Amino acid sequence: MGVQDAGACRAAYEDIADHADVLLLAGDLTRLGTVEEATTVGEEFRDLGLPVVAVLGNHDHQSDHPDEVASVLADRGMTVLEGSGVVLELAGQTLGIAGAKGFGGGFVGRSASNFGEPEMKAFVGTAIRAADALRVGIEGLAADHKVALTHYSPVADTLAGEPPEIYAFLGSYLLAQVIDEHEVDLAVHGHAHHGTEHGRTDGGVPVRNVARPVIGRAYALYHLGSVS
Repeated sequence: MGVQDAGACRAAYEDIADHADVLLLAGDLTRLGTVEEATTVGEEFRDLGLPVVAVLGNHDHQSDHPDEVASVLADRGMTVLEGSGVVLELAGQTLGIAGAKGFGGGFVGRSASNFGEPEMKAFVGTAIRAADALRVGIEGLAADHKVALTHYSPVADTLAGEPPEIYAFLGSYLLAQVIDEHEVDLAVHGHAHHGTEHGRTDGGVPVRNVARPVIGRAYALYHLGSVS
């Protein structure tokens, strides 16, 4: 969302509290990661009558001010996660949300390896640290239900429709490994605009790609306990 988009999406979320308990935003909240854009986003999603929990995406890092972007959003009532989690009391139960941006690297059999040039080691090292951040967030949760929120995808399933050549830049199997190590009810991600909504980790955790071009609407509703 750019500053020119102020007011463009607010109407689509005005009654969301009548249908949902929490709104999850899976990154790319801004176009170029500027503080001005973050201010616009924060105003669009403030005071909706339900918790708004987000992670940042690669677009939100473009101007090299992710901390400032997150701070602006937090000042407007959003919870922005990175290697952290939040526990919400909803309808008599607790929902724990662990969030991290994640990173690329690819998937089993078609992934980058931590070998060779310093540039390749740095790329894979970033993917490893991103998965570790998600692990820290999940391990810090004590809740009846748990959701993993990332920008990059943990599985290849939800990338179907994207060119296979760029899968390595859309997600990492390391995220799925972390999810499968813990009792997670649902994994939610964005980033893959031409992908597919439904997927699953090897351990059976449902995965949903909620990139807006994929779901084709302002938001999708998922009911924990009936997601499959």
